[in-house]
This record gives sequence, C-alpha cells and structure tokens, in this order.
Amino acid sequence: MKMLTNIWTLILLGFLCSAFPSMEPMRTGALKLHRSQPTERISGSAGDVLDDDPVGRLKVFVYELPSKYNKKILQKDQRCLTHMFAAEIFMHRFLLSSAVRTLNPEEADWFYTPVYTTCDLTPNGLPLPFKSPRMMRSAIQLISSNWPYWNRSEGADHFFLVPHDFGACFHYQEEKAIERGILPLLQRATLVQTFGQRNHVCLKDGSITIPPYAPPQKMQAHLIHEKTPRSIFVYFRGLFYDVGNDPEGGYYARGARAAVWENFKDNPLFDISTEHPTTYYEDMQRAIFCLCPLGWAPWSPRLVEAVIFGCIPIIIADDIVLPFADAIPWEDIGVFVDEKDVPNLDTILTSIPVEVILRKQRLLANPSMKQAMLFPQPAQSGDAFHQVLNGLARKLPHGRSNVYLKPGQKILNWTAGPVGDLKPW
Repeated sequence: MKMLTNIWTLILLGFLCSAFPSMEPMRTGALKLHRSQPTERISGSAGDVLDDDPVGRLKVFVYELPSKYNKKILQKDQRCLTHMFAAEIFMHRFLLSSAVRTLNPEEADWFYTPVYTTCDLTPNGLPLPFKSPRMMRSAIQLISSNWPYWNRSEGADHFFLVPHDFGACFHYQEEKAIERGILPLLQRATLVQTFGQRNHVCLKDGSITIPPYAPPQKMQAHLIHEKTPRSIFVYFRGLFYDVGNDPEGGYYARGARAAVWENFKDNPLFDISTEHPTTYYEDMQRAIFCLCPLGWAPWSPRLVEAVIFGCIPIIIADDIVLPFADAIPWEDIGVFVDEKDVPNLDTILTSIPVEVILRKQRLLANPSMKQAMLFPQPAQSGDAFHQVLNGLARKLPHGRSNVYLKPGQKILNWTAGPVGDLKPW
C-alpha cells in the first residue's frame, strides 16, 4: 500500500511541475530559455564552467581543405544536417565565423581539420563508417604535405570531430570497433566525440565528450504550454531488439533494452513502444522520467532531448562518460541505473523521494544547462560550441616540450591499422 501511495504521489508531480516552467519559443534557429522564473543555482564548479567564456583565451586555425572533404559531401545528402552526428558540420560553420578563429597559423593554439566523416548515409539515413578512416587519413596526408604545423607535433596541437558511434574507432558495432582501435594517425590529436565510456579502447585520454546533435529548430517547433502536467511516469520510444544486426538478441544494448521490454511492456507506469509517434517531443514534455538506455553505443540523442524538455533522464549505460561532465551535474539531474538492475526499474523509480524529484526538475529548468546541450544557429553564449572551446582552453598551454617533436623524431606509424585503411580515398 505504501508503494502504491508513493507511485500516485509521483504521478501528481506533473501538476507541481507547472510551477517550474523551463522554456518558451524565441526566434527561428534557437531555443529561448525562460528566465523570468528563479532557477536553482548549480553549486560548485559546474555553474562556474557553464557561465565561462573561452573567447579571447585561445586561437584556432581552420585548415582550408578541398570541398570533397566537406561541402561536396553535404551537397550530395542534406540529411546530414539533421542526423545525430551533425555536430561535425555545425562546429565547422561555427569556427569559420567565430572570434576564436585566426587566419595566422603562427599564432594558433589549435588547428582544426574539417572532415565530414559521418556524411555517408544509407537509404534509411544511417551513417556508414567504412570510408571514414580512409577519408581522415587522406585529409591528414594533405595537411601534412601542404602546411608545416602537423609535422612539428604529429597532431598534438590539432583537434578533430569524430562523432561516430565509437569515435575514431570508426565502426558502429562495439566488437569490431575494439578490434580496429583508434585510427593510429589520431593518437596524438585531441578528439571531440560523442562516444565516451571509461576504460574503453575507443576513448582516448584527453578527449572532449560532446552531446549528439539534436536540431534546435525541430525541438522548438514542438514546445507545448509550460504548465502542461507531467502525467506520464516513464517514457521511451525506440528499438528493444536490433534484429537486422543482432539476430540472436542480447548483444544489442548489451541486453538492457530487451530487459526493459520483457519486464515492463505490460506495466501501466511504463509508456514504452517501438512506435515513434509525431507527438514524440510533446510526450517527453508530459513525462516525469525518460529512459536513456545504451544502444550500439552508450549514448543516444534522448539524453539531449530529455534535458531540453525537462524530463529526468534515466541513464542506463555502465561506465558512460557524459558530455561536458565538468560543466553539467549529471548525478544531480539524472538517475543512473546499472544495466544488471534494469529488471528492478519500477522499484528504483517509485522509491525516489518526491523532494528529490522536484529538485532534479528545478535543476533541469536551469537555462544555462539546457543551452550547453545545444548547437544552435546562430551560436549563443554558453552553448555546446562554447563548451567545446572551454575544453580546448583548459588544455592550454600546450608547452613546447610535450608537443613539438625533436628534428627527425617520429612517433606515429603511417602504415599501422587495417590494410583497407591504406587505400587511397
């Protein structure tokens, strides 16, 4: 009886949530985050980093590559502008017009090579990573042949966006990604990537973990009234089994999604389905909890969507490294559930005290935190672009002793890696 009382108390939280409106529309291309209501200050360094401004503290030189590495690829398939890997495209555009850009490479702190390695899509819109290593190798060969800056450090003062499922391992299946490993030529570079999992061969020390891309304009178009009650307890839409790539089941999502379905498909507290309705974004705004389980990789766009729409993310991905973890207090705004504990999800969630739920919702209403998860057009202070710059600025100064190589010194092996990667692109 006590558990049932707690459950219905949480359902009633939807009406309480109307006291904490989180956002309202502003202009095309950006989300206006509601600031008239007081929001709880995020304590400690998190709030300080979110308010930080890296502009003026670093200079970035953007290599001008032939259009076959970026613009022509995008021209062939405009879908690349809206898929979850699109950060590589918008980061390029941002840097071209940013105050941190320098046209003088001699004063640059960082060098950026704009290669759209994820813009090779299947008819269903899924990125294929198979050409990506060859494309990246080709781009690095080009900059090392035409500019002296790569060669003096073998990329230690260069950064690359690699938003594939498993980053610079360039494969969407974990087993094959681990077998490939990070592209050898990127071993000294800084990687900006969506993938993050502790103690994993595809996560390089010093990488900057970013959120996947979620189109701000699309989310803005689906905003509902801020006082709408949250009448859904747990919400999820997506695959539970990937029969096409994992016919025997259990490997996809390490079995976590299958466990969600098998245990809670008939539970009235769980609104879960493989159907993806047109009201998906609206439904998230009506939910108290949104499941964010791993898929092929530990992360998914649901993490961004949950934060933006004020739905408490239930993060199911062991050892995940979350985006901008030094800027966003994930432990305070989300709920972490071990993959092995998925069968106990109902007990775990219904046992969370009401006051804890309310505090998480207040923190999720913080406009700065929402802004840090977005790549808006045009860019805005504190957004994901600036959080990337913050990460780069915190890695300065490079120091000549640990970046520049001695004359004739070589560290990287240009012929390492799978034979197929050595083919011309």
